[in-house]
Amino acid sequence: MRNWLFTLILIAVAVSAKAQSAGDKDQILAILQRQEADWNKGDIKSFMNGYWESDSLMFVGKAGITYGYKPTYEGYLKRYPDRATMGKLKFTFLNFSFPGAGVAFVVGKFHLTRPEKGDLEGHYTLLFKKIKGKWLIVCDHTSG
Repeated sequence: MRNWLFTLILIAVAVSAKAQSAGDKDQILAILQRQEADWNKGDIKSFMNGYWESDSLMFVGKAGITYGYKPTYEGYLKRYPDRATMGKLKFTFLNFSFPGAGVAFVVGKFHLTRPEKGDLEGHYTLLFKKIKGKWLIVCDHTSG
């Protein structure tokens, strides 16, 4: 019994350690930094590369829940039709955790500097999942 329990604990620690590797965190931060850069170039299409291209993608915003990659992309295009509306994006990371193997949870703030339209800011929570070896946003809840 003790050997079985010890083995189970070692497996849990190994899974936890793997889920929290610096490489995984660095990959996710690189995705978010690339998204910030893509946004600031006015390239929403490239910005969307951080999202899971699936009908199961979930985006929760002021208007409610949107399901699917294409409707999420179209929602961004509708809400941000031009560079003045898009402004300059700055992410601030507040919390980063790995609640399980292959899953990451990021909480942060965003700020859009928009001299012509008025600044916009709020918070976001992102659920990342490692799918086929690639970290992707599977759920995005953004306020603001």
